[in-house]
Amino acid sequence: MPNFASDNTTGAAPEILAALAAANEGPAMPYGDDPWTARVEARLAEIFETDVAAFPVATGTAANALALSVVTPPYGVIYCHPESHVQTDECGAPEFYAGGAKLWPVGGAHGRIDAGELTAAITGAGVVHHAQPAALSLTQLTEAGTVYSLDAVAELAGIAHGHDLAVHMDGARFANALVMQGVSPAEATWRAGVDVLSLGATKNGAWAAEAVVFFKRDMGDFAFRRKRAGHLFSKLRFISAQLDAYLADDLWLRNARHANAMAARLAAGVADTPGATILHPVEGNEIFVTLPRAVIAGLEADGFQFYHWGDPATPTVRLVAAWNTAEADVDGFVASARAHALSAAE
Repeated sequence: MPNFASDNTTGAAPEILAALAAANEGPAMPYGDDPWTARVEARLAEIFETDVAAFPVATGTAANALALSVVTPPYGVIYCHPESHVQTDECGAPEFYAGGAKLWPVGGAHGRIDAGELTAAITGAGVVHHAQPAALSLTQLTEAGTVYSLDAVAELAGIAHGHDLAVHMDGARFANALVMQGVSPAEATWRAGVDVLSLGATKNGAWAAEAVVFFKRDMGDFAFRRKRAGHLFSKLRFISAQLDAYLADDLWLRNARHANAMAARLAAGVADTPGATILHPVEGNEIFVTLPRAVIAGLEADGFQFYHWGDPATPTVRLVAAWNTAEADVDGFVASARAHALSAAE
């Protein structure tokens, strides 16, 4: 059944399944004292062109919440977009792991934080009655499927660092943003001012694997926080083996490039459907589009799956392409949408 609901609906890439099977052969030391975990950190240092401290975890929520807990005191403020995952979809985990820190939404069009609004929001430093500015969290891709340019990241990071804030990047779809811009991982992160990255793999072909990547090794006690939170796997090699395969031979970039290409193909077809309006620039693997209700109902009757999105009064859906989305499914969706639109117009 063609499923455009999320890139979380897919299975794991064959290369990652093979890596898991290989890691299953024979014993290995537990808790990350294994060759796969060491190799992942070394590979990430090579990819990002700098020394890093890298910690595999199994979920994006753990990656984001624990990373932010290191750079935010319990009385701190984390600035984020109102639609960001840390604000809307993590059940209070960032606040919980940071010991009660405050999330402060900062607006901006198409999922991107506006620099002027961020500057205006950072207040109260040194005032004992106020929560203290501590961190900025940027989502790349954004929750609108858009990309922060290198200049935008640098500008926002410059504002944050000017107020002594740490800069965190939620990179659940970081690879999709990277290949869209055609820039290096270093340019997209620490060279632009990012201090810590939650590097996603689960949405892009892994089974369950993320990595928290610190670009400064003196950025805190993450190892202890991960253990205390129950996210230090005893058989960590099975998380690390996924990341090892994900980063090998540019699999992560190839998967993201395919997902982006399928989204672009889908967006081009949907844009020509009568009554369709694409709400945000399509810069990665997500599309947000309003469609006539009859078209949405017809697509669902034809077996296509997707999420309804936003205000129920406006018939909007989110469509997500993945590392293994087939051209035939994309073309089938477009044909179905057009057929139902023409039928509704008769």
